[in-house]
Amino acid sequence: MVTVAVGLLLPGVFCEPALAAKASRSTPWGDLFGIHPPKPRAKVHRAVVPLPQPRPADAPSAEELAKEAVKETAKGTTKEGKPTEQATPQPPPPSACRLALTEAIAIAPSIPDIRGAGGCGGEDLVRLEAIVLPDKRQVSVKPAAILRCAMASALADWIRTDIAPLAARLGSTISDLDNFDSFECRGRNRIVGARLSEHGRANALDVRALKLANGRSISLTDRTVPREVREAVLHSACARFSTVLGPGSDWYHEDHIHLDLMERRNNYRICQWNVWDPLPQTAPLMPAERPEEAPPREVAAKPDGSKSDAAKPAAAKSGAAPADKKSDAATSEPGPTPTTKKRRQNRRS
Repeated sequence: MVTVAVGLLLPGVFCEPALAAKASRSTPWGDLFGIHPPKPRAKVHRAVVPLPQPRPADAPSAEELAKEAVKETAKGTTKEGKPTEQATPQPPPPSACRLALTEAIAIAPSIPDIRGAGGCGGEDLVRLEAIVLPDKRQVSVKPAAILRCAMASALADWIRTDIAPLAARLGSTISDLDNFDSFECRGRNRIVGARLSEHGRANALDVRALKLANGRSISLTDRTVPREVREAVLHSACARFSTVLGPGSDWYHEDHIHLDLMERRNNYRICQWNVWDPLPQTAPLMPAERPEEAPPREVAAKPDGSKSDAAKPAAAKSGAAPADKKSDAATSEPGPTPTTKKRRQNRRS
């Protein structure tokens, strides 16, 4: 009996897990509804996390670290010596000319360098607005000229040293400088394709006139201006600038004076400016009276024919000829005149 009971129980024991697995595979919601027993969870392991150490007393503050980072960025490198990606470029130091051209000499703020097509532009540029005289008066440059610092310094020295005393001798002071042209990217004499002008290098200035404080304007090419004044300006300009072009050089410079500091071999200079004399006055309509000390005029001897012609009116006045003589003279045929003979002689010759 015992053997029979054990035999009946063993198939049920082995079949129950198989039926449960089959049921779990057939019903995907078995775990949700608790059909299958839950799996045991893993054990929780507790990790020991160390606490941060206290900040040292001599450690730099956050503000100091920020300042150091700004300095390293300006230098262009980090602490490790690696270059930074965006390093701010430092402007070049001012030139010796820029340091010498102070506000006590000229009002000339610096402007950025110009790099144009065909070599136009230049470095160390200024915008010359006014020149300060030794007595603190300002000579306005109208309009303001864009020049290299060296050219602006030479122009200021010329006005302060030479032109200001010349204006004082004329009884006034210089107030304005008429700027006809300064920087302009173009060829010489504005000819297309010509060699680059010094105006294109910001190294030249065209001066048309000098204006005085009393309202007088001294045009450097005006013949009505006294010759000695124009010659004084000529000699002073040619002594300071390497190129001076005016009337007589070419027809491009008949109404202004060109000044530049072009560098040539062996310091060669060009000074072409003819100071023309004033134009002659218009001749009077009537001739001048003959002076008393003038010698007497020579009277040419008259021919015999003119004497006979002169005697005829005298005879007419004294008493007219008889009527029969007049009729005979009227009826007589005229003989050949000498004029016809002269014409024949001229034709034969």
